[in-house]
Amino acid sequence: MNAVAATTATQVLLPGRVEPSGLQVRPRALSAPGAGHVLLRMEATGVSFAEQQMRRGKYFDQPPFPFVPGYDVVGTVEAAGPGVNASLVGRRFAAVTKTGAWASHLVLDARDLVAVPEGTDPAQVETLLVNGITAWQMLHRTARVRRGGTVVVLGANGGVGTVLVQLALHAGITVIGTAAPRHHEAVRALGATPVDYRDPHVYDRIRDLAPEGVDAVFDHVGGGNLVRSWRLLRRGGTLVSYGTASTKDVEGDSRLPVLALFGRLLVWNALPNGRSAHFYNFWAGRARRADAFRARLREDLTEVLRLLADGVLTPQVAARVPLSEASRALALAESRTVVGKVVLVPDA
Repeated sequence: MNAVAATTATQVLLPGRVEPSGLQVRPRALSAPGAGHVLLRMEATGVSFAEQQMRRGKYFDQPPFPFVPGYDVVGTVEAAGPGVNASLVGRRFAAVTKTGAWASHLVLDARDLVAVPEGTDPAQVETLLVNGITAWQMLHRTARVRRGGTVVVLGANGGVGTVLVQLALHAGITVIGTAAPRHHEAVRALGATPVDYRDPHVYDRIRDLAPEGVDAVFDHVGGGNLVRSWRLLRRGGTLVSYGTASTKDVEGDSRLPVLALFGRLLVWNALPNGRSAHFYNFWAGRARRADAFRARLREDLTEVLRLLADGVLTPQVAARVPLSEASRALALAESRTVVGKVVLVPDA
């Protein structure tokens, strides 16, 4: 039975290609959840690089404007639709949504919920949803780096980067991380060796630290420097590309940089040098094998949240900003002045 007939949600709308200040806050009536769905009260949602691209119309497969952004969410189930176990009501869950999570309440497919360990901070859990799954899968499913290896994490102070550094160190892997000098102390505190990404000789600095090459490079930047990331690999090493941040402000078709990247990776993988190159796609396989996708996501996120509960991972919450101030949160996330992830929380 539904606990409520309907709810008025506060949503943040992305109306078009706007500056962060152009986001709109609106109320919207939500119907009671239908069969197989739940009504979730948001307790934390994040500001990721995806939203930064979406506001520019640059995210690869974003929906048409206007829409409500928000890639992932932590919240409490307030109502369950027909066919959903009523015991879910009142419990806290996490979910990956791709869009729609920048709202006080949202209706979700119950199959997408992943239980959150009791006693954990929703904002801290939020930093480990898409970022944690991405980092875990790139390290353990894509690159498969073994204990004793060495990896390079570009943007080691970012949302994905901070988690990736911690997961790699926990697995007995040495980490070299790029970041601006103001973030070097934070990167060093995580356990990585920092290198200034703005140094024109940054790749030479990395080579000095790992003269025999590295086992993996995790590159979210793309563009021309991708070649230099490839050249850092030792024989048997893996390049994992998971973004094209260098082209986020370039006008034109948002698909072209990604397609060009795919072509380059195909060429490299055909070379007989023992190295491999991959593009990490969080949503790979969802359309064809939705149940398998959900099972893999649940398995990996559960493992990441277990490490949180065990104290292995220290979430990097850059700031907690009320939902109604999403414009300020997005501007802060884009400022490159923070370590970790900016989190939206309910208004007081």
